[in-house]
Amino acid sequence: MPDNPSIHGIDDSPRGRLLSAAAQLFREKGFDRTTVRDIAAAVGIQSGSIFHHFKSKEDILYSVMEEVIRFNTERLRQAVAAADTPREQLRHLISAELTATVGDTREAMTVMVQEWRCLSEDNQRRALALRDVYERLWLDVLERLHEQGAFRADPFILRRLLTGMIGWTPNWFSTNRRLSVDDLATLILERVVGES
Repeated sequence: MPDNPSIHGIDDSPRGRLLSAAAQLFREKGFDRTTVRDIAAAVGIQSGSIFHHFKSKEDILYSVMEEVIRFNTERLRQAVAAADTPREQLRHLISAELTATVGDTREAMTVMVQEWRCLSEDNQRRALALRDVYERLWLDVLERLHEQGAFRADPFILRRLLTGMIGWTPNWFSTNRRLSVDDLATLILERVVGES
């Protein structure tokens, strides 16, 4: 992960500050209603200065998505490396993705889901290629668990179910509740592969 991530999982460089501001504005106002001038004003620069970093508003949107995918892919890699067994790796993956969706990269993750349609086909293909690396980390662990007999379901289908469970969490989960992200990760793990 970046050494100095902002609250969006994006570094604190001038470019990173633009992306963080854009993520927040895209989430609050939507991509179509956010102007380059809005983004520039949020970081205190002239709107023309943005074009030293980005070619277009769509380039900013793609960069937000690219940064959050790369950041969270590295988070997943670290989660897998921090555990010895496939079961524990899965718990770490669930916790990492929950942290991404309800924690530090929540805004950028929300933008990725809600504003996907605003990317050109070429940028969608590029983002999907990055997402494939992210998903492969999940599937490798799920396939190992499947081979061990931890569950009968197809690992790809199980991943889709996990995506739905975790992806819906921002709609009801609050970090102010008594249930922590780690507690929720354990609960999801137990629903998926049973209690140990």
